[in-house]
Amino acid sequence: MSDAIKHECGIAMVRLMKPLEYYQKKYGTPLYGLNKLYLLMQKQHNRGQDGAGVASVKIDPPLGKPYIDRHRTTAPQPLKDLFDKIYGNFTEVSPDNLRDASWAKNNLPFISEVYLGHLRYGTHGGNNISFCHPIMRQNSWTNRNLILAGNFNLTNVDELFDHLVELGQHPKGKSDTLTVLEKIGHFLDSEVQQLLDNYRTIKGLSKREITNKINEHLDVKNILSRSARKFDGGYVMGGMIGNGDAFVMRDPNGIRPAFYYQDEEVVVVASERPAIQTAMNVPITEVKEVPPGHALIVKKDGRISLDQYTILDKQTSCSFERIYFSRGTDRDIYLERKKLGHQLSKQVLEAVNYDFEHTVFSFVPNTAEVAFYGMMTGLEDHLNAIKKEKILALGKDFAPAELEKILSMRARQEKIAVKDAKLRTFISEGATRSELVSHVYDVTYGIVENNVDTLVLMDDSIVRGTTLEQSIIKIVSRLKPKRIIIVSSAPQIRFPDCYGIDMSKMKNFVAFRALVALLKDTGQEEKLQETYEKCKIQKLLPKEEIKNEVAGLYDLFSYEEISRKIAEIVTPKDTLPKVDVIYQTLEGLHEAIPNHTGDWYFSGDYPTPGGNAVVNRAFMHFVEGKDARAY
Repeated sequence: MSDAIKHECGIAMVRLMKPLEYYQKKYGTPLYGLNKLYLLMQKQHNRGQDGAGVASVKIDPPLGKPYIDRHRTTAPQPLKDLFDKIYGNFTEVSPDNLRDASWAKNNLPFISEVYLGHLRYGTHGGNNISFCHPIMRQNSWTNRNLILAGNFNLTNVDELFDHLVELGQHPKGKSDTLTVLEKIGHFLDSEVQQLLDNYRTIKGLSKREITNKINEHLDVKNILSRSARKFDGGYVMGGMIGNGDAFVMRDPNGIRPAFYYQDEEVVVVASERPAIQTAMNVPITEVKEVPPGHALIVKKDGRISLDQYTILDKQTSCSFERIYFSRGTDRDIYLERKKLGHQLSKQVLEAVNYDFEHTVFSFVPNTAEVAFYGMMTGLEDHLNAIKKEKILALGKDFAPAELEKILSMRARQEKIAVKDAKLRTFISEGATRSELVSHVYDVTYGIVENNVDTLVLMDDSIVRGTTLEQSIIKIVSRLKPKRIIIVSSAPQIRFPDCYGIDMSKMKNFVAFRALVALLKDTGQEEKLQETYEKCKIQKLLPKEEIKNEVAGLYDLFSYEEISRKIAEIVTPKDTLPKVDVIYQTLEGLHEAIPNHTGDWYFSGDYPTPGGNAVVNRAFMHFVEGKDARAY
């Protein structure tokens, strides 16, 4: 994605299933769990550049000793800073003490049985420590302590906030993070209190025995079921209770991803499958997906369950995860990205009139490389068919040079655009800043034949179009191609996301800007006001009855018309080469990624009622001139 946007957070959980002495004896260190957590987070560092945090819980610690540890950071390199601080606790410890698992657990922080890590990629809000997970709700009762970290956005925070007020709470904030913490915390308190009241009626039980009974029978599934009844959004939430219970819950549509692995030694959870494969050195078949609407629960005593905690909905897992956000080291994601590129090869060839000799193929940025490989494979397939026809046309009598000329036909693939080190453009303003932005990429000179060759650049997706306009097209124009074709492996991004990705303002989408421009060009600008009035009416309806009123505006123009207008918008003034933009289609997306059907940012088909409310609100903000998020 040439337009960088903030997107998905990452979580990692490690639950050791044996006493720490076991890992000391087998692996030579009581830090086995912490080391695995570090690997899981390191292999997901693509999911967090704004902050990172780790919390841990010791199971059955001595009375009077700390049993919950937490550290968070928003340093420029948060993951490095986080683990430098954590491992720094052990540098002054004698080797003998560090090898004594019992002593280490009782005297050192972060030597525990349960770990929860978080990588933050903030979609909104500041970047101070208060926005970092894990977050905590503390109590002197172990089983009333709650630690939470997640990858989520909820569309109905106001509704959830009001529900907390109805329950008698006085919430100290209105963010979805705090609201979720207080919601789950409330029902945790309720569950503990109910068990406490029940066991108090049993004669002969001491208060200590009652606490042990509560820990044994605490119904985590019931807590999550009651908490999540009004959740509307995409989420994966990991939690630890102070008694040692742990859980990971996934939304009923499966919008956000979560994977797990378990054996007799450990249970681990991560947002991406390859992180688990690498950290645990296990094959893909051993890593399972947490099903939508289910919670993976590990009780203090080691009981493991995978429970459905809410009513299931149609699975609409986020396709953007597959196109861009997740690392391409996952086998399935790699193949899907290749297929996205492969499906565009025929359309690209038609655009260049099958002129292999005078077309150079490349990609930008690096995340588009796998889709580019797929496109090149498709081009080679077409080229082989052309070669076959030419060879058959030679007949029986032909000169070897003629055959050699046909066989030497190649699709010209080159590394054209190279991203330089990040330029510190924030210190500049106006025209100076624009000039600096235009140099974010450099190019390979001397490859493109001036005013003859067409340059085809594969991008994985185009959101705002600003990097194309301010940087990429300006720079590759210096190579003096006859024509520039930008190919997006993703469809046109037309609608806001409200489930975790930082795409919430209509004015930022180049596809929406193209729509507005077409309405003006064709004298249909009044349609904007008409749609605005419809959105105002929708606002008065119950959430479940609200429909997307913005989608109808796109129906006024063909897909190709909007693509052509986008090409006009992203073409800088005084650009000599003609610029075209080719987009993946929705049909092509579904064919390449059949098992992840969440496509609301492309189609406007939101999986939860709150999504329709968000898109209408975002449109109203646009018409009203409000520069505000719609959720």
